[in-house]
Amino acid sequence: MVATTQPPDEQTGLLAAIVDSSDDGIVSKTLDGIVTSWNHAAELIFGFSAAEMVGQLIAMLTAPGHADEMPRILESLRRGQRIEHLETRRRRKDGEIIDVSLTISPIRDGAGNIIGASKIVRDVTVAKRDRAALLEREAQLRSILDTIPDGMVVIDDKGIVQSFSAAAERMFGYSADEVRGLNVALLMPSPHTERHDAYLARYLSTGERRIIGIGRVVTGRRRDGTIFPMELAVGEVKGRERRLFTGFVRDLTERQRTERRLQELQSELSHVSRLNDMGQMASALAHEVNQPLTAATNYIEALRLSQASFASGTGSAAMLDSIASQIARASQIIRHLRQFVQKGEANKTIEDLPQLVEEASALALIGAKDGNVRVQLHFAPALPRVSVDKVQIQQVLVNLLRNAVEAMAETPRRELTVTSDVVEAGRVTITVADTGTGIAPEIADRLFRPFVTTKAHGMGVGLSICHSIVEDHGSRLQVSANPEGGTIFSFSVPAAAAD
Repeated sequence: MVATTQPPDEQTGLLAAIVDSSDDGIVSKTLDGIVTSWNHAAELIFGFSAAEMVGQLIAMLTAPGHADEMPRILESLRRGQRIEHLETRRRRKDGEIIDVSLTISPIRDGAGNIIGASKIVRDVTVAKRDRAALLEREAQLRSILDTIPDGMVVIDDKGIVQSFSAAAERMFGYSADEVRGLNVALLMPSPHTERHDAYLARYLSTGERRIIGIGRVVTGRRRDGTIFPMELAVGEVKGRERRLFTGFVRDLTERQRTERRLQELQSELSHVSRLNDMGQMASALAHEVNQPLTAATNYIEALRLSQASFASGTGSAAMLDSIASQIARASQIIRHLRQFVQKGEANKTIEDLPQLVEEASALALIGAKDGNVRVQLHFAPALPRVSVDKVQIQQVLVNLLRNAVEAMAETPRRELTVTSDVVEAGRVTITVADTGTGIAPEIADRLFRPFVTTKAHGMGVGLSICHSIVEDHGSRLQVSANPEGGTIFSFSVPAAAAD
């Protein structure tokens, strides 16, 4: 029931019933701040009954730190000003401080004179606490998003940017204020910038996913116009009134630059390894090249001493053929050496595998006969041609063959077997088996790591490089013990497509 100092009549009784049923506190007071009415909702909000409050100063509800607020409100009311949705704090009967929203209006008599004020009070403690908690969660989320290296861009179903994280600002060079409200196509290079709206419209009409929930590597455009590679993952959020798309963007510029540099370093290391192999074989190579050159010199000397027979033509043709053959042999050795050590980009070509293996063996096994090594090359009939980087695969073979010869240096039985066969469809397997000392168990699981070696003066990079080359050809370098003693290395290379 509403308590009032005015004598009620039928009309005011109806008005009082309406006021008393309101969920908002409704209070009236004089210009001196004396409470003249106090409804049921005000009782619930403040804990004071109408009997306790009517006739009392409204200032008794003032919360600490708000003492100067009441005089300012009363002064505004005397000037006829209305106060709307003033958020402030008040004190309940039990001493609890609550948050309230006030709307205060002046009350005029029949002559238009201001005689008091009516106040609508709404307890917003819970709502304000919830709003503060929501703002805090939003601030925490934004803080987290601003610290992650990936950019975040939120767009609506029209492609309009709604949110742009700090990482996205750094990545694209735009501030959030500059792009918010603009089409996200701004961040794309041609032709995607012209086609993005059509991409989005097609998804909205068909539901066909081409990037949403999948992710892919695309290109972005910075504010200065530079194009850069980026990884884009897009998620979708469907609300009651609209749907939003959140894109997480990772700049791949540095990663791709690093990958290219690693490839360059791998190539450099492979080249250095081949040069190192040649350095280790220098003595044997010199002996091998010297043999045909010495033979050619001897033939030439024989011709000089046999001028008479040379003049008559007797036996000269045979000697000239022998000279040409020996020089061609030396030339072939040098040509293979140059091909092996030359520095160049990876280049896969269609090759005849037996010829490739024989050429690599010719280089790797120079001097092997002097070490009493028995070499056998076995090629399955009708081997398909292979698609490989010739120099790289020959580097693998030279490394494996030379390792095998060195591993058999202290063993009485020295047999080296290279086998090529088709074991699985589309690939040709190459196996190198020796009868050497085998691999020590303590390094077997680390054999393909860089700088792991069993040699006293080895670099420890040969097998690591071989492993990488074989992986680039879609295989793995496998190692196992030879049942006859020694070690078996095997790998496969892709067969060339049939014509």
